[in-house]
Amino acid sequence: MQRRKFVKKGALITLSTLLATEIVYGKNLPSGYTLLGLQDPDPFKLFNKDSQMVLLNDKPWNIEAQAHLLDDKITPNKYMFIRNNGIIPTNILVDDWTLTFDGESVAEKKTYTLKELKSKFKQYTYQLTLECGGNGRSEFDPPAKGNQWTVGAVSCAEWTGVRLRDVLNDIGIGDDAVYIGYHAADTHLSGDPNKEPISRGVPMSKAFQDETLLAFKMNGEDIPLAHGFPLRLIVGGWPASASGKWLKGISVRNKVHDGTKMTGTAYRVPCEPVAPGDKVADEDMCIIESMPVKSLITYPKSGAVVPEGKSLEIRGHAWAGELNVTKVEYSIDFGSTWKSCSLKNSVNRLAWQHFAASVRFPKKGYYEVWSRATDSMEVSQPMVLPGWNPKGYLNNACHRIAIKVS
Repeated sequence: MQRRKFVKKGALITLSTLLATEIVYGKNLPSGYTLLGLQDPDPFKLFNKDSQMVLLNDKPWNIEAQAHLLDDKITPNKYMFIRNNGIIPTNILVDDWTLTFDGESVAEKKTYTLKELKSKFKQYTYQLTLECGGNGRSEFDPPAKGNQWTVGAVSCAEWTGVRLRDVLNDIGIGDDAVYIGYHAADTHLSGDPNKEPISRGVPMSKAFQDETLLAFKMNGEDIPLAHGFPLRLIVGGWPASASGKWLKGISVRNKVHDGTKMTGTAYRVPCEPVAPGDKVADEDMCIIESMPVKSLITYPKSGAVVPEGKSLEIRGHAWAGELNVTKVEYSIDFGSTWKSCSLKNSVNRLAWQHFAASVRFPKKGYYEVWSRATDSMEVSQPMVLPGWNPKGYLNNACHRIAIKVS
């Protein structure tokens, strides 16, 4: 008689987490069986997202916010975008979770348990802006392949963890170290265990910044499963793809990391401007590092109606990768003239900043309110799309909302 194979305990815990309840008789669940409750699931219930979020893809899961949902100063889970490349892991046992450091610039491979990371190293908390490199891709013409993000693939949550640099100093790294690359527990969409869905990284200078964390909490609670539970690399101000989820390994390299989605056109843009639709050789593509200056009007929702003679209070966020935002302006005449918004300093480096303004309109009719941020290098958002690139990255054109005065 053939023996039945049953789901392992770690997978059962993950399945229960996805269903938000205990699986009664779960110990009898055959291995490989897909629960009916997870077939064609409601993604918003599945990941505890607001029903106004927008589903872009379910293989893998990619979900974005709308601008007005991002009004909170600290982004709650229900409004955080999801950008996945593979299949979310289902074999998570927190007590057994480990992180292994290896690579050419590590004298000896070293492994830490999650418990050791939490107890051995000092913990830090920062608000950190994460934005998908393809945020705004839907506006490019000719269209660029990939998820057609509008403006909602950005967040600024509060992350708690240990500094990556403290752990790197503990293991000891060689003078030839150039880059780190992460390895995660998610599965390639093909199901091939030998393929990584994504394995990106950052230079050592970024790895050693204060705010680069091995994080295990988001907004004071365990990181939600879709956002990397139980351990995630957080690299604020750079494309969110550098912030590897379900972190299992970090390789310290003596060269630029060459993992999945580190080469070719992935998270790269032409080193020099090109004409729309041009093909660009791999050697002429540069890795995206610090994200460009950008702003987002989060209140009111586009389409708002304002009584004639009444001012409109607007507010939103602005960010500029590694830099600070020095001013935010608004325009109601399609960019012909601009007026200043009030702007607050960030609570810590790499967090977004908050702006506000009181807007008055001269008479009844249709208007658009545009926002434009300027960074500490005096670079401002373009009023229209920036330079075209093959994958539709780094669209930081001015944000706009429609207003009717009646």
